[in-house]
Amino acid sequence: MTVTDVSALPPATGAWREGGEPGGRVWLGPGAPLVLESGESLPGARIAYETWGRLAPDGSNAVLVLHALTGDSHVAGPAGPGHPTAGWWDAVVGPGRALDTRRWFVVAPNVLGGCQGSTGPSSPGPDGLPWGPAFPRLTQRDQVAAEVRLADALGIGRWAAVIGGSMGGMRALEWAACHPERTGSLLLLACPAAASAEQIAWGSTQIAAIRTDPGWRAGRYHDAPAGAGPHRGLGIARRIAHVTYRSEAELTARFGREAQDGESPERGGRFQVESYLDHHAAKLARRFDAGSYIALTEAMNGHDVGRGRGGVRAALRAARMPALVAGVDSDRLYPLAQQRELAAALPGADRPRVIGSPSGHDGFLLETDQVGALVRELLGEPG
Repeated sequence: MTVTDVSALPPATGAWREGGEPGGRVWLGPGAPLVLESGESLPGARIAYETWGRLAPDGSNAVLVLHALTGDSHVAGPAGPGHPTAGWWDAVVGPGRALDTRRWFVVAPNVLGGCQGSTGPSSPGPDGLPWGPAFPRLTQRDQVAAEVRLADALGIGRWAAVIGGSMGGMRALEWAACHPERTGSLLLLACPAAASAEQIAWGSTQIAAIRTDPGWRAGRYHDAPAGAGPHRGLGIARRIAHVTYRSEAELTARFGREAQDGESPERGGRFQVESYLDHHAAKLARRFDAGSYIALTEAMNGHDVGRGRGGVRAALRAARMPALVAGVDSDRLYPLAQQRELAAALPGADRPRVIGSPSGHDGFLLETDQVGALVRELLGEPG
């Protein structure tokens, strides 16, 4: 096999690895072992993060931005060494934008359990080998505990705002429940108070797709040669997820029943929508890790801000900070009814805001003008 052939194969993991180009990342840790909600201890944990702007002397201008499942710390900026994709909210964060970095100090960590610099299944464990299946199960509260350490290290006693969408919104909500005194205001986008049965079903189906891939190797695949990792299972998981991220109307309008150029479905070729899903599956396999996908999906399945706190309303009773809750009108993964429930449970929220979009759940990433208006409203900025 030629070098060209090898380079065309997907890597065993798309995780950032030690010795790779850091890009805009900086790191916190390792510090003392992190005691998890389960009672287990995670030694040597590191958090990768990026920042924009300058922290005020009194720390009052810090904003925490939390990413979704396959996002990372690269919220703003171009693709380049260390960052295979451009910032996922580049139109929202930067000079003159809704999160104006001439005024605000924006912090975006890669979530604990992730694969873009923070400790996760692809990271070296105590024996120097990738954690793999030995990586402990995490909850949203564990991930927030790691982010508290980051805030402490940066000298931020209280965030001016905590902002997150989808999985990031779940963590933002846990900040409000666990640390209301450190959460100055709150923006929750396209997320629920607790994962529903259907959402758990979608997540567990994606996990099963990865675990049934022969390349999964019981989670010990990180040193496999290119093309021998669980990229097929990860790709199926991504295809399933991506259908839930978009709306039926959008898929119909964009693709209908059209065949991919040069292919005939009647002769074994693909429809355009299949080619679209194949593209996203292949793209993810080169920038993400299958073990992280499972670890983070399990944490999302376990999301319930009211767990062990007497229910959702009791859990959020002390979360009296100004709060905006917004959903996407075409979201079939986290429908608007869940944002209505969440807004009703937060003392500092009023009516839920609605983001109009044909794009389904991904509208919170794509409708940046509408999201930017919500950010400005939260922060009291002029429109």
